[in-house]
Amino acid sequence: MWFFRFLFTDAARLLRSAEGRRLLGMTLRYGEQPRNKTVDVQFGRYQFRVPDALSFLWQYREIFVDEFYRFSTSSQTPVIFDCGTNIGTSVLYFRQTFPNARIVAFEADEHISAVLQNNLRQNQIEGVEIVTKAVWINEEGIWFGSDQADSASIFSQTDRKLVPSVRLRDYLLRETRIDMLKIDIEGAETAVLTDCRDALAHVQNMFVEFHAYLGHPQTLAEVVQVLEESGFRYYINTTQYRHAPLINHRYRNNDSMDLQLNIFAYRP
Repeated sequence: MWFFRFLFTDAARLLRSAEGRRLLGMTLRYGEQPRNKTVDVQFGRYQFRVPDALSFLWQYREIFVDEFYRFSTSSQTPVIFDCGTNIGTSVLYFRQTFPNARIVAFEADEHISAVLQNNLRQNQIEGVEIVTKAVWINEEGIWFGSDQADSASIFSQTDRKLVPSVRLRDYLLRETRIDMLKIDIEGAETAVLTDCRDALAHVQNMFVEFHAYLGHPQTLAEVVQVLEESGFRYYINTTQYRHAPLINHRYRNNDSMDLQLNIFAYRP
């Protein structure tokens, strides 16, 4: 399994941290669960219901071990917009790190949003505004499809359905300061950021998960241009090492996507 190969390439580093050791333990307990099978995962004093154990383990590593969403702020009550919240792992991290933060969580999938709300309720994670709508460029709805457990996107053709949407730009303009804007919206990020390019001046930190889908233009330059015009410094990485990339054109042998990058943007 590729996850185990990736996980244990730096097992020594994981063993040096409490969260890393917890991840290793959870991987041994839950890593061989069948894909798309709902399971209750115990970690510390928390218990989450997750629709896909492997996706959760990957999220846990990025969020709690590698701390992809860690940022600094002088505000005692930071404002956090979590676009593409999924089942609540990121919300838990934000609430633990910033107990007094105002968190607005956007989740497009009605079923996943129900799981999210149940996880927050069962673990007494309070004070989170949940918007069960897709982040988009208007309020007319958006078509989403799903190919795998964690690959729903506007480009997927399987089980497509129209979901309600909100215009992120409108939400941004209502705020005087946003300390963290997380965007993990499976292919809609370029259109959304382009639409928001004149509404980012008061955003202090941003995480964008960028996707490129087969048969569609790669739009990384557009995203980077928006960040540069808005005055951000940025760092880009990928969690995948690809052998012979000029021959191997797939992202983890994905049938629909050929690139996924993590973009970390911040005010200098």
